[in-house]
Amino acid sequence: MRLLSRMLHRPRLEVTAHCDLPCGVYDPAQARIEAESVKAIQEKYQSNDDPVFRARAIEIKEQRSDLVKHHLWVLWTDYFKPPHFEKYPQLNELFNKATKAAGASGTKGSTDPETGQALLNHISAIDKIFWETKQAS
Repeated sequence: MRLLSRMLHRPRLEVTAHCDLPCGVYDPAQARIEAESVKAIQEKYQSNDDPVFRARAIEIKEQRSDLVKHHLWVLWTDYFKPPHFEKYPQLNELFNKATKAAGASGTKGSTDPETGQALLNHISAIDKIFWETKQAS
């Protein structure tokens, strides 16, 4: 009984953190690199008539588009916290537009490099806000 009493009355250590891991693990550059790859594939697709090459390009472009969405979702759900969304009220809409730009109605479903550029533009806007939040922390 004494052991149980001592265990229950020990001081408790309270720990808090801004994010799941040190913030250095998050960076929009991962999404940007994949999006640059998507746009480059779209450009190569447009300049090549070989059906085998085009089929491979589409498959790789779709995989890279999924990776863009993954990296964006990680930033959206793990890095950005309520104070960020309060300071930058456009952030949720920006992430929504960016992930859709990488989806079926964007780069995943299109071989037009303009969709790749639109995706890069959204990521650039997210990147700007991300680095502003890093300066503040």
